[in-house]
Amino acid sequence: MFAVLKTGGKQYKVQSGDVLRIEKLAANAGDKVQFNTVLMIGGDKPQVGSPLLDDAGVQAEVIEQIKGPKTINFVKRRRKHSSKRTKGHRQQLTLVRVTDILASGASASGIMAAENGAGFAVAAAEVVKPAKKAKAAKAEAAPKAEKAEAPAKKPAAKKAAPKKAAATDGDDLTKISGVGPVIVKKLHALDVTTFAQIAAWTPEDIAEMDEKLSFKGRIDRDDWLKQAAELAKG
Repeated sequence: MFAVLKTGGKQYKVQSGDVLRIEKLAANAGDKVQFNTVLMIGGDKPQVGSPLLDDAGVQAEVIEQIKGPKTINFVKRRRKHSSKRTKGHRQQLTLVRVTDILASGASASGIMAAENGAGFAVAAAEVVKPAKKAKAAKAEAAPKAEKAEAPAKKPAAKKAAPKKAAATDGDDLTKISGVGPVIVKKLHALDVTTFAQIAAWTPEDIAEMDEKLSFKGRIDRDDWLKQAAELAKG
């Protein structure tokens, strides 16, 4: 039996025992993961999804977190004579071994898969442990009278307020030439809020931010690091 699954924007044809290099998963070595985005299952009774198969899944075990081969990018700046730069990048990957293909019953397997904003299965939850089941049983067994306790709810609302305030703390990143309100929102979403953070970026950080901000080359072209270092000094 084989299956065709989708993860990280790519499709893979797999069988039990296959070892795959896929986009990085938020999991540790030895964790069990499940891919629920299954397009087809082949074998004696083939099934084809439209576009996906309901209740089908591919289970795997994480072997280790690895990096792909180093790729060299050559950057040439316009309108600056003799200004060029090379930088390298190694893609974060996860090595997994396929353990089982489920034509049905994937939702009741005890292994969950999370998704990122792009809709790709990238982070897999661990198998539900007995400790977690025990906590769930205690929560169900708790009397309904405890839900009506007002003092337990008020502290939770007070704790939520500092988190919102913390999200707005930091420097005014629009002081950097080439950084507008849209880019500031993206930087805040990536937990970048101060000049010092930008000034400390490494070439690998710059390559990663270029991809996430969808403005390739702007960081180097506008010398964000130099501007941020000067602004950080006050």
